[in-house]
Parts: sequence; C-alpha cells; structure tokens
Amino acid sequence: MDAMTTTNSKDVIEVLNDLIETSKDGEAGFKVCAEDVKRPDLKALFSDRAVECGKAASELQAIVFQLGGDPENSTSLAGDMHRRWVDLKSAITGKSDEGVLNECERGEDVAKKSYKEALEKDLPADVRAVVERQYQGVLRNHDQIKALRDSERAKS
Repeated sequence: MDAMTTTNSKDVIEVLNDLIETSKDGEAGFKVCAEDVKRPDLKALFSDRAVECGKAASELQAIVFQLGGDPENSTSLAGDMHRRWVDLKSAITGKSDEGVLNECERGEDVAKKSYKEALEKDLPADVRAVVERQYQGVLRNHDQIKALRDSERAKS
C-alpha cells in the first residue's frame, strides 16, 4: 500500500470497514435471494453474486489489515443495509421471482449509494482504484438485476 501521506489511515479504515459491512450484507442478501427464487438460472446468478460480495469483502479486509486496522468481519448491526437485508427474507417469502428481483435491486441501490459515498472521500490512489473497481461491479450487478426484473415484469 502507498504511504498514507494526505489521508488519515484511521479515516480510510473506517470507510473500508463500512464497505466491508455493505459487502457482507450483500453476500447475506444474495444468499437469501438464491434460496427463495424459483428459476434455476436466477438461483445460480444470486449464488454467484453472493460469492462475489464475499470476495469483495475479503479484498477490503486485506487492505484494512495492511493499513494496520481491525477489519470488519460481519454484516452491519445497524443502518439501512442491515434492515434492508433482514427485511428481505420476510418481504420475499412466498413471492414471485419478480418480487425477489425487486428486493435484490433495492439492496443493490443501497450498495451503490455506499460505494458512491466512499468514492467521495479522500482515499489514497491505490485504495481508490480497488473501491472504484468494486463500485463498477456493483453497478453491473444492479443493471443486470434491474434488466432481469424488467423482463420478469414484462411476462406478467
């Protein structure tokens, strides 16, 4: 990692730990979606997304560790993401695939917001590059889920 010249490493660690929680929340949420959706292709997609979120969290945890911090290792205990994914299970139980896709898109909206806010912070260039790359993945996930949801909605 680059030396922390312009940014307090404690602030960077805090931003990254927030994103780790977001990624862990996404991992848990996509696992719920994979369990509750009916279509095999969507089950596979959500399972893959859960794995991707887990990998994103691990990558950020390694950076926090390199910065001398204590990396977050669980889902958030408070805040919108936690409530979003806790509510997800009850919201989609017994719902159609469209309903599941709707809830996943809402979760991705929160992830987009978290990453966007992180990128507004003064991050070292190497850390910013990782966060930006992960943000692009969040945007792709969101757009794909939205397109699948729209396609499912069109069938109704």
